[in-house]
Order: sequence, then C-alpha cells, then structure tokens
Amino acid sequence: MPSFDLVSDVNLQEIDNAIQIALKEILTRFDFKGTKSSIQRDKQELNLVSDNDYKMNSVKDILQSKLAKRGVDLRSVSFGKFEASLGGNVKCVAKIVQGIETEKARELVKKIKGLNLKVQAAIEGEKIRVSSKKRDELQQVIAFLRTLNYEIPLQYLNFRD
Repeated sequence: MPSFDLVSDVNLQEIDNAIQIALKEILTRFDFKGTKSSIQRDKQELNLVSDNDYKMNSVKDILQSKLAKRGVDLRSVSFGKFEASLGGNVKCVAKIVQGIETEKARELVKKIKGLNLKVQAAIEGEKIRVSSKKRDELQQVIAFLRTLNYEIPLQYLNFRD
C-alpha cells in the first residue's frame, strides 16, 4: 500500500556551519569589537550571549541570516526571551525543533482526515505515517499540507508504492 512519512527534521550540521559563519562575522564586525558575544550549541539548544539587548538583537539577526543562507528553515529554531545573566550580560536560549509533538501530530491527523479522502494517518513516535490505496490521494494530502503554512517545517519522506 502506498505511503509516506510526515516528519519535522533539521540538519544539525547545517546549524553548526551557520553558527561558525555567524561567529566569524561577529569577530570581524567593528560594532562587536571588545564585546563578549558568543553562540554555542548544546544538543537541541543554542545559547546566545551578548553585552546588552541591542547587541543581542544583532547577534540573533546575524544567526538567522546565516541559517537562512544555509537552507535551514527559521521555524525550526525557537528563540526564547532575553534574560539578564551574570556579569551584566544578556543571554537567550533558542530551542531546535526536531520531530512533531503529540498535540501537533493529533491536530495534523485531524486536518488530514478532514479532507474526506480515503487515507489513513497514524502517529508513530515523532512522525506521522500517511497511507492510502491510491497515490493520487497521497499527493493531494501533500499538496494540502504545503498550503497550510504550519508553525513547524514539515518534510515528506519515504514515499513508497
């Protein structure tokens, strides 16, 4: 039976590359001379540190532009609020969104079933498997999901006959 997997993945190597390029730019920019601005990745989090809110906004903008140039969807990085930290610095924690949470998966399954097509959508961990007897119906589901502009980036993998 034809099927495909609906997932939300991000390439962590591309995020690391974007961080390295952003750090190079921060080191060479005149307005960042003598500041303590940095970006580090710990598993599924990015830790941004800078001297003040203005410079933190600049660090965030630089990182977002480098992520976009590397082909990373900006919806896959969720930035938190700026917080004061030790030494008068400002820090921000950004979470890397991987996988589809259970509530969001249920919402997507409900939308897929609301299309009134003969498709089955099953939640399997952090992905959704959509299957049908007809390939055309699966392609209609993919076309519908692309028009949603959902809050997390979605990819369609393992399209099988």
